[in-house]
Amino acid sequence: MTATGIGAPVRRKEDYRFITGKGQYTDDINRQGQTYAAFVRSPHAHAALKGVDASAARAMPGVLAVLTGQDLEADKVGGLICGWMIHNKDGSPMKAGAHPALAVGKVRYVGDHVAVVIAETQAQARDAAEAVVVDYDVLPAVVDMSEALTGKTVIHDVAPDNRVYDWHLGDKASTDAAFARAKHVTRLDIVNNRLVPNPMEPRAAIGDYDSGQEQFTLYTTSQNPHVARLVLSAFIGIAPEHKLRVIAPDVGGGFGSKIFIYAEETVCVWAAKKVGRPVKWVSDRTEAFLSDAHGRDHVTHAELALDERGKILGLRVKTKANLGAYLSTFSSSVPTYLYAPLLSGQYDIPAIYAEVEAVYTTTAPVDAYRGAGRPEATFVVERLVEVAARELGQDPAAFRRRNFVRKFPHQTPVIMTYDVGDYSASLDKALEMADVKGFPRRKRESARNGKLRGLGYSAYIEACGIAPSQAVGSLGAGVGLWESAEVRVNPVGTVEVLTGSHSHGQGHETTFAQLVSDRLGVPIDQVAIVHGDTDKVQFGMGTYGSRSGAVGMSAISKALDKVIAKGKKVAAYAMEASEGDIEFKDGRFSVSGTDKSLAFGEVALQAYIAHKFSGQELEPGLKEGAFYDPTNFTFPSGVHICELEIDPDTGVTTIEKWTAVDDFGTVINPMIVEGQVHGGIAQGVGQALFEGARYDASGQLVTASYMDYCMPRADDLPSFQVGTTTTPCPSNPLGIKGCGEAGAIASPPAVINAITDALGHEDIAMPATPQAVWMAVQRRLPAVAAE
Repeated sequence: MTATGIGAPVRRKEDYRFITGKGQYTDDINRQGQTYAAFVRSPHAHAALKGVDASAARAMPGVLAVLTGQDLEADKVGGLICGWMIHNKDGSPMKAGAHPALAVGKVRYVGDHVAVVIAETQAQARDAAEAVVVDYDVLPAVVDMSEALTGKTVIHDVAPDNRVYDWHLGDKASTDAAFARAKHVTRLDIVNNRLVPNPMEPRAAIGDYDSGQEQFTLYTTSQNPHVARLVLSAFIGIAPEHKLRVIAPDVGGGFGSKIFIYAEETVCVWAAKKVGRPVKWVSDRTEAFLSDAHGRDHVTHAELALDERGKILGLRVKTKANLGAYLSTFSSSVPTYLYAPLLSGQYDIPAIYAEVEAVYTTTAPVDAYRGAGRPEATFVVERLVEVAARELGQDPAAFRRRNFVRKFPHQTPVIMTYDVGDYSASLDKALEMADVKGFPRRKRESARNGKLRGLGYSAYIEACGIAPSQAVGSLGAGVGLWESAEVRVNPVGTVEVLTGSHSHGQGHETTFAQLVSDRLGVPIDQVAIVHGDTDKVQFGMGTYGSRSGAVGMSAISKALDKVIAKGKKVAAYAMEASEGDIEFKDGRFSVSGTDKSLAFGEVALQAYIAHKFSGQELEPGLKEGAFYDPTNFTFPSGVHICELEIDPDTGVTTIEKWTAVDDFGTVINPMIVEGQVHGGIAQGVGQALFEGARYDASGQLVTASYMDYCMPRADDLPSFQVGTTTTPCPSNPLGIKGCGEAGAIASPPAVINAITDALGHEDIAMPATPQAVWMAVQRRLPAVAAE
């Protein structure tokens, strides 16, 4: 390992510009002649649109246009799409209702887009938006999934019972047989609470149109600008791909919510041509609460079948998934192929059968949020396993160990083939780091102080990379999920890497440069990472699903292989040697068995001077590209242990210790990886203790600000103890598994398992707020008194 190569804890190159205010986010960009957009949003969860009167708004100062869904239709601009087809149990396709960027005929949730006002200033646009008069015929709202499935209120005519699909995975007969011979069955009803993503930077978009070139440009807060261009071009019909440039500059967090193609960027880029000037929109925080795609929102009944020794025989899961009013870009895949295939967890479960009903409600659309299906699956499995161990009177760690997968590769009953892992090693290290042997002493000390102390485990596994393309295509994905890279070596030996991945906080400008430095032997400050611009990078699939390392960096690695191979050819000509005798190590090309050598930069110069070879023998230059499509998903795993204390008088929960031991395969930069784990844990703790999006019966979001939606704060979290074990991934050349979502996946069940351990009963759901915990303590008191 070099000081800046693979495995080195290099400080992030990009942080200097961020912490000194020199980053460039979408809102920092302003175009000549720029105008501003403000959206008229529905105040009703469900209503027929009888008419829109914009006459007063159009007459207000600075207003250039007021546009509606009818204008979009007149310009033949299509609606937003869902890019993953799911089929019902009977083989029929899911029921996808139309999703116009501006509502036509009907609105379906509070915050739905009715019209847009374009004006000279943001204030003028917002003032005029309030002057638009909309005639609504209010219809009944439906926010509860069971009520929605009755069909009394129909949200989309294509789905009269509001059922998007009724899907299943696994072998029902073998699972029923496993339950028939079980000696014990653990049953649990689970709610996975709805979350609002809340990245630090709200969404924003600037649409620009060059009439001379007939060229559109969209600046946007996107995790995958190439996919945005593809959807806006091929499906929505804004412009041909070669006439549409999408630029995603610095992006201040995404957590999945900036993967999707939203109405606002569609409207901004379209409206720029309509008004003949750039159009800018920046979300305020209330708009973000109302209209950013939410996450989670599952209701599940799960059952675990066990033999007399506590060996798991089978798992049955029935889940209702709330997808909101419209299908978002990848929403259909989250409760299906990103969820059910992970229900085996780290365990050798012979039979699994999962059923999922996806439901329309008059709420904001729900899509991928950090982990996307994997946190939901882990919460089901780890709550069930914990409760099963307690019901059988077994130690939770020993129960898990007894059921771990031990031989690899391991084929689960639900699609996945786990390639490699050592789950016991992670558990052993976590037990030691957490000093679990000392927990009884600490629990007694808490009791002497009038407090309740609990210990909770979470042994998680996730599937990352979201590839290979052929596999996900067979499961309904509308795109391939490979990644691309181009490595450009300049004549002086500096290197530019163009990647289809996109960074929104992950540190790609550092970790990707570390790979190049390690492979080519060049200083890290001579490596530039280029991303986020469809005119610079040929094509790419973006960043989500912890895929940037396993897939994106693997594409770079393949391109680097080609650069080194070409360099050897150039070096052979330059040193008048056989190509087979050229060796490359530590940034130098040398002739085997001699003292002849050239530095990497010298060979780069020779490649461009081209004096030592003819163009017929070898093409000049040193630039190579690669596309990489993995052979399998990657499977990060680990064990998190939460130790906490509850004040029974107030219900306040204090996390005293947190231990995380993860197997991420090869770690490029341990400092960045640890930061990703910290952030993920914080988000998972937020879900477990604080966060929850709530709608009232009329469909109003009653948690539409930080006054009502509680976020985790620094003093809610302890100093984390973080460790790793390593089993390199065999399905990509770098051995990387991915780390970005692990903390958010592992932490919610660890917290709730610890709380229920402290309480002595299972009757509590997320978020376990002080009020909820206090009430759960009161339910505990009669049982304690009876003892």
